[in-house]
Amino acid sequence: MKFLWRMNRKNPARKIPNPSDFKAAFCRRTYCNPKQIGGIFIAKLVVAEKPSVAMSYAKVLGATSRKDGYLEGNGYLVSWCVGHLVELAPPNIYDAKYVKWSIADLPILPQKWQYLVSASTKKQFGILQKLMNRPDVDSIVNSCDSGREGELIFRLVYQQAGCKKPVSRLWLSSMEENAIREGFAHLKPSTEYDALYNAALCRERADWMVGINASRLFSCLYGQPLAVGRVMTPVLAMTVVREAAIAAFVPEKFYTVDLELTSGCTASSRRIPEKSVAENLLKACRKEMVATIQRITRKEKSENPPPLYDLTTLQRDANRLLGYSAQQTLDYVQSLYEKKLTTYPRTDSCYITDDDEEMLEELTEELEGFLDIAPEDVDEAAPRTRCTVNREKVTDHHAILPTRSMLQADLEALPKGEQNVLKLIIARTLMAVSKPFRYLETMLTTECAGEEFTAKGKEVLEEGWKAVERKVLADILNRKQELTALPNAAENECGILNAELKEGQTSPPKHFTEDLLLHAMETASADSMPEGVERQGIGTPATRAATIEKLVQKGFLERKGNKKTKALLPTDKGKALITIMPEEIQSADMTADWEAKLLQIERGEMEPSEFMTEINTMITELVKNTEMKKGVNALMKNKIVGICPNCGVNVVEREKGWFCENRECRFVLWKDNAFFKRLGKRLDAHVADKLLRDGRVRLKDCKSAKGKTYNATVLLSCEADGRSKFSLEFENGGC
Repeated sequence: MKFLWRMNRKNPARKIPNPSDFKAAFCRRTYCNPKQIGGIFIAKLVVAEKPSVAMSYAKVLGATSRKDGYLEGNGYLVSWCVGHLVELAPPNIYDAKYVKWSIADLPILPQKWQYLVSASTKKQFGILQKLMNRPDVDSIVNSCDSGREGELIFRLVYQQAGCKKPVSRLWLSSMEENAIREGFAHLKPSTEYDALYNAALCRERADWMVGINASRLFSCLYGQPLAVGRVMTPVLAMTVVREAAIAAFVPEKFYTVDLELTSGCTASSRRIPEKSVAENLLKACRKEMVATIQRITRKEKSENPPPLYDLTTLQRDANRLLGYSAQQTLDYVQSLYEKKLTTYPRTDSCYITDDDEEMLEELTEELEGFLDIAPEDVDEAAPRTRCTVNREKVTDHHAILPTRSMLQADLEALPKGEQNVLKLIIARTLMAVSKPFRYLETMLTTECAGEEFTAKGKEVLEEGWKAVERKVLADILNRKQELTALPNAAENECGILNAELKEGQTSPPKHFTEDLLLHAMETASADSMPEGVERQGIGTPATRAATIEKLVQKGFLERKGNKKTKALLPTDKGKALITIMPEEIQSADMTADWEAKLLQIERGEMEPSEFMTEINTMITELVKNTEMKKGVNALMKNKIVGICPNCGVNVVEREKGWFCENRECRFVLWKDNAFFKRLGKRLDAHVADKLLRDGRVRLKDCKSAKGKTYNATVLLSCEADGRSKFSLEFENGGC
């Protein structure tokens, strides 16, 4: 991505204050004199969601002294969570009998919810607990990500630590230093976000209840582990229904007759179902060899610029244009955000507020200078940013935008994936404030042998936003503009140079790509939702990528296709799961309804207790009324993939690996395999099949601890107790 810096054309003399001077003034105004009570300096504890974000806060606040798990200085302690430090306790914490799965013990509906500190993050929780309860800490700033999950992460830690100190909230849409300073200068009361926390809590507990009860219910009914999720299962159902529609589709042939006219264009007939009718028309046209011009219509049309990016739209474009998965795109844009190159990514809004309009106008001018794009004449009476403003459609965060810090960054140093995603965001920002794409559409209607033939042409009048798309995304789009203007026909008739018969057929629905599945998740049950509900779909922009990845990891979905275009297809295991699921669990309506109600809770329009009562009732009815479906046992059987090298019994694939069906045998090939990880490889289905069939598999480009690559053969054998054992055979004959 070669970007060249150029001066602001409209105001080259404009001066920007020195950031270091601003920082110094800010610190003098706000932090120069930390409070002191009884000889103790009083500090403020800032809790971020990630270490990298905490470092950015600490730099601005002047907390430069590094400690174990936090930074300190200038009257501030800055620490961090590491994801969810505190999680909902498993069922066996409530009652030891829940260790064993039994339908008789269902439903499991906790009256008093319990939480545990995650085993992998106990150290960091202990650090935060000590900091929160230090006598010199008089207040705490919740600086976790500005969204539903960030609010939940902090509050659970705060409560589990037994802290009672006052809390304020930092709410940011950008990680730029000036935005951080502005945010700390205008901290908000934590109570303003109580409704957001309630929505997050309801979502977490409802998902737990559905996952725990439904997974145990169906696992017990069908005698094998089955993972059921409130969001995951309806998404899987979408793919199963789509594949069923594709399988049931019967293509229908049709025929057209194309006439190459002396006027310089090709006119086509309507679709004709019967071949004999089309052949007779072809003969008649070849006999006449003249077409009569019936009419020529010319109409000016325009395409408005696309809106700014929300997360889902960015993920869709990155998948369609670049082949990135939704999770990859989220990871790239999250990294860009933490590097201060883009604004907050987990947004469901494509708009900005009135307060942001001036910022966007200035940013647009600087981006045009940055990319050397000359803006077309604009109507000064109507600011071009006006179409991006809609306060009612901005909830927590505005659309994803590049930052001014991006203009100063070394973009060539970014990983390629981040470069490409950033390029999409820059292009979309400029496209959104550009003029419409205007063109002239011409339709020529002719008659020959009693049949109408039509030809269409387009002529560009004004490129508008498509000029930006062409200039900025030329290497990504990899396509030329294909617009053909029809010649002016001066005569009433034109000759036929050639006539030919063409055969076509109707097409089935498309397989779900990540682009199409994200769109389906976003719009699920939109028709059945009440008018005025903004967020109809399944999940939220922040969770959709994780849902897809979870389905793939659990073996319900698989990616098939080339590097750029991969379809998401349900596996036999996924199809079987949907076959046995009752309608209310696999229906998108229920999940979309939940999302709408969670949004109501978030806005203070619904009581959390009302929502949780509905969930309790639904789970109770599910357990009470669900029976095993007849005739599906065969579907639920695990796929046999080979023979156990230890005992000779069948090996079947399950969620976490390939297991011997002999319960006394300890043979298993784990999918999350440490031996293969050390080689820089994955133990996938193909590798497992080769190992079970041949006892060996050749691997290319294995990586050593020093980063060197080599080819080798992995040999499979068994330990004395039946456990799998691996060894390497190198191509030069050594081991």
